[in-house]
Amino acid sequence: MPDSELDNAADLDNAADLDNAADLDNAAYVRQVHDKGLSFDLSTMSRRRMLAVLGGAGAAIAVAGLPGGAASAATLEEVESETAGPYPADGSNGPDVRTLDGIVRRDIRSSFGTASGTASGVPLEFSLTVVDLDGSPVAGAAVYAWHCDRDGNYSLYSTGITDQNYLRGIQVTDATGTVTFTSIFPACYSGRWPHIHFEVYSSLANATSGDGPIVKTSQIAIPEEAADLVYATDGYSRSVTNLSQVSLATDNVFGDDSAARELATVTGDVTSGFTATLTVAVDPSGTEESGGAAPSGGAAPSGGAAPSGGAAPSGAPPSGAPTTTATPTAAATTTAAATASPSATATATKKKKRHWWWPFSW
Repeated sequence: MPDSELDNAADLDNAADLDNAADLDNAAYVRQVHDKGLSFDLSTMSRRRMLAVLGGAGAAIAVAGLPGGAASAATLEEVESETAGPYPADGSNGPDVRTLDGIVRRDIRSSFGTASGTASGVPLEFSLTVVDLDGSPVAGAAVYAWHCDRDGNYSLYSTGITDQNYLRGIQVTDATGTVTFTSIFPACYSGRWPHIHFEVYSSLANATSGDGPIVKTSQIAIPEEAADLVYATDGYSRSVTNLSQVSLATDNVFGDDSAARELATVTGDVTSGFTATLTVAVDPSGTEESGGAAPSGGAAPSGGAAPSGGAAPSGAPPSGAPTTTATPTAAATTTAAATASPSATATATKKKKRHWWWPFSW
């Protein structure tokens, strides 16, 4: 980005001034508002205070031998509530992909409906097991998951792919509380640790109705070991630099506890692909959570329109999704686990998460 644009961005000292950033490119837009807006974070909640008791070691919800690795001997710590960011496509900030025919699917690599693009990248199959605070599987719940492509862009919002809806899908949890999505490994874009967004609903009807309450909004963190292997392959080169500039400890979403209850277990290699798994505890009877929201005064990615009123953003005609799958030069494997059993029975009081932030501080 030209120095003059950066100087202009540095002068944005209130929400209204963010409108002046409309001419920034997509990467700059992501750096400004993605997963940070105060309007997002004031409506989310955290359960991270038990980390002082647990010593900060690993995710505190999984014990081997039960469905999805869930514990039953103690009340579990609920997975953190996180911002859905400005690209949820859940009707709270522009389009609502959840209500479209075809959104209920396992393979989310290609667009559906009238769109035909496909997101290329290293294969990733990720599974989320939902349990209640007693460790029992939550069967029949619905999980809406979405993430960026290998270029760090989001379908329906980012420049060139506003008419695509790939890397988004809904699945219903089975008897073990598990959903599985076939996808690609997400990029690491500037300012954020690699992650996958998800929302949990009590039923498929609530997930696809357009107005069903959200039980949990959170994110899955990707282990560094797996990311390093993937980002060394063709198509992910920009992620190498971006990952080197952020850590789980400094990430503005995971930094409270280095994603202790949100860090997936990942196995696999760049030739055959990777598998990610995570067990999350939720309170099915808890307070209704919100989805995404328009960034305060934020501008849309270059070539797109600021989403509002539930309508799909407009923008310049897309250039087309990449169609060549990344080809690694050599196979490599990794296993990154982040599980630990709770050391005591405890239930933390829900507290609002507040990330007071300045988008140009990094």
